[in-house]
Amino acid sequence: MLGGSGLVVANVYASATETTGQNPDGTWNAVTIDCPDVGEQLGNVPGSARSEVDVQLAALDEQVARAYRQLKEGAAREDPGSAADAVVKPLQKEREATIGKIADAIDQAGDRPEGLDELVACTLRTGEDDDKGDGGSRQSQQQEQQSGNGPVAADYADITTVPPNVPAPQLGQDASRGTFVTDCGVNANGLFNSDNVIVAPGVSNGAHHFHDYIGNQSNTAFASDEDLAKADTSCVDKRDRSTYYWPVIRLQNGTRERDADAPGGGTEGNIGEIVTPSEVTLTFVGNPREKVTAMPRLLRIITGDAKAFVNGTANANASWSCTGFEDRQLKDRYPLCPDGSKVVRTFRFQSCWDGRNIDSANHRTHVAFAAEDGTCPAGFRPIPQLVQRIVYDVAAPSLADGGRTRPFFAVDSFPEQLHKPVTDHGDFINVFDEDLMQEMVDCINSGRQCGAQGGQGDGQGQDDQGNGQGQGNGQDGQGGQDNGQGGQDGQGDGQGGQGDGQGGAAGGGEPTQTAAPSQTPQQQPSRTAGAADRPGAGNTASAEAPKAFTSDSPTAASTRSGDDNGSGAGAGTDDKGASPGEGAGAPAASPSAQPATTDIPQTEPQTAQRGLAETGAQLWPAALGAILAAAGFILLRRARRSMS
Repeated sequence: MLGGSGLVVANVYASATETTGQNPDGTWNAVTIDCPDVGEQLGNVPGSARSEVDVQLAALDEQVARAYRQLKEGAAREDPGSAADAVVKPLQKEREATIGKIADAIDQAGDRPEGLDELVACTLRTGEDDDKGDGGSRQSQQQEQQSGNGPVAADYADITTVPPNVPAPQLGQDASRGTFVTDCGVNANGLFNSDNVIVAPGVSNGAHHFHDYIGNQSNTAFASDEDLAKADTSCVDKRDRSTYYWPVIRLQNGTRERDADAPGGGTEGNIGEIVTPSEVTLTFVGNPREKVTAMPRLLRIITGDAKAFVNGTANANASWSCTGFEDRQLKDRYPLCPDGSKVVRTFRFQSCWDGRNIDSANHRTHVAFAAEDGTCPAGFRPIPQLVQRIVYDVAAPSLADGGRTRPFFAVDSFPEQLHKPVTDHGDFINVFDEDLMQEMVDCINSGRQCGAQGGQGDGQGQDDQGNGQGQGNGQDGQGGQDNGQGGQDGQGDGQGGQGDGQGGAAGGGEPTQTAAPSQTPQQQPSRTAGAADRPGAGNTASAEAPKAFTSDSPTAASTRSGDDNGSGAGAGTDDKGASPGEGAGAPAASPSAQPATTDIPQTEPQTAQRGLAETGAQLWPAALGAILAAAGFILLRRARRSMS
C-alpha cells in the first residue's frame, strides 16, 4: 500500500541487531520505542477526512503503547534480535496498515499525501542513546527498572545551582501592556480523564495519561463544540467556559489511585498519588510590540510536546522552577526546591494566530510564537497570550535512595516517553463569551490589570491610573465566600456583591452617597474606588455582608463614575443602595466600623460626606452665640420698659 515500506522495516531490523547497546552482563539496555510522530508531519487535512484521520492517529499511539508494554514485560529485553522480532516487526506491520488508512482517507477527500510511507519505521532506543540525548546512564537505567518506566535521578536538578535565565521583556512604544486574569480554581473537585478532545476527539484514552481539567466541566473526548459552549464552568466568571488542561503530577509513593488498574493510569506506567495544585493562575498578557486582537471562539492551542523525549525538542515548551526562584527555568529537568519553596510549572502559549483557522491538522500551524521583540510571522496577528502558572507543595525527592525516603514526582506521560520533564505540555480551548473576550482585549490594549486579580486571593493590582486594589471577596452574590474574586472585570453575576453596574467591581471612581439625616458616619459602609462602565451588569446582592442602606430607604441614593479596570476591591453599592460583598482589601462595613481609607491615588476628587453629628459639632458654637445675643436683647428691652 505504501511503496518502500518493506525495505524500511528490513533496515530497521538490521540497525537493531547491530546496536552496541549490549551490557557486559549480556543484557541489552533497551529503554523505549522511538517511532516518528505522524500527526506532527501532517499538513492540510481536508475537513471531511479529519474524523477518520484522528481515529487512525489515536490507533498509532495505542500500537506504540502496547509495544512498549511488551518490551518492558517480556524476555525481549535480553537481546536486540529477539526484541526486534517480538516487538518492532509486528508494530511496524500495524503502523503500515494504519498509515495506509490515513493516506486513503486524505486521498478520498483530496490529493494523496506524499512521504507517509517513510514514517512507518520504528527503532529501539538504548541506554547509550539516552546518554547522548537526556543525560541517562547505566545507573539511571537500573533505577528506571526499579521504578517502572521513570522518572530517574538524572531527571532532577537543584534549582539553586541554575543561573538566572529569564530576561526582562523589552516593551516598545505601541506595546499592549495590560493583563487579564481569570480564576478557574485548582481542580479541587478532581475532574480527570485520559482523553484529549483536541488531539484525539472521539477516542477514549487518546492521551494515555491523566489530565487535570479546570474551567469547562464537559471536557471529554466526545464533547462537541455545542457541548463545550453550554457546559458548566469552574471559573469565577461564568462567561469563561474555556477549557484548560495539563498532565497531572503524581508522587510515586505507592498510593493506588482510582486509575491504578485502568488505561491511562497504572496499566500504562502512570502510578502513584495524584497531587492537586496548591495554586493555579491563568493570566492573559499583551504583545511587547503592538496591540492584540481577539481570539476566535473555539480556538484550540496546545503548547509543548507530549512526545518530546523521542520527537526531539523542536516543539517542546516545558518550564520548571520553584517559588522564589522563578527567574530560573528548567526545560529538561524537574526542580529540586529548597525547604519552604514549592514546585512551579509555567506554560506560555503561542500568541500569534493565522487569522483564519481555529485548529490545524497537526494542531500547531494555525498558531505560532512571537519573536523576542513581539513580531508575529508573516500573515499572523498577535492575540492575548495565555500564561499558566501551576504551583505544587511537594518535597524534593531523595535521589540517593531512589525516592524511598521522599518519593519522586513526575508528570503523567505516554508510556514510551518515560515521564521525562521535557514532555510537559498544556492545552486550551477558547470558550470565552464574545463580550468578555472583547473586555479582555480592551483591558490589555489600554494597559490595565483586569479580571480576578490575585488569583487565589493573595495578590494586588492596580490599573494604569493607580486605581483599585486587585482583591475581592465573594462569588455570585455570596459575600465573603471566595477570596480574591471581587475584582472581576465587567462581571454581571453579582461577584463580590456587585449590583447593577457593578458597584464595587473595579477601580476608577468611588460611589458617592447622600446619607439619610438619621445616619451617622459610623453607619455608612467603608468604600474604596469602585465603578463600572457596563450598565445593567446584574442586580445581585450578597446574602452575608452587612448592609448600611436598605432597598426601601427612600433617602438613600448612590451614583457611580469612573472606568472599569477589573481590579477593584469588590466593594460597592447596588442600584438600590445596598452595599454587600466588600473586598478582602477593605474592612467590612459594620455599625461600629470606621470609614476605610486608602493611599492609592484616585482619578476623581471624592465627594465630602458629613453626618448630622459632624455638622452640628462644627455649628453649635455659632448657634449658642446667637441664642445669648437674642436673650440679651430681650433683657435690654425689658429694662428700658421698666425705667419708662
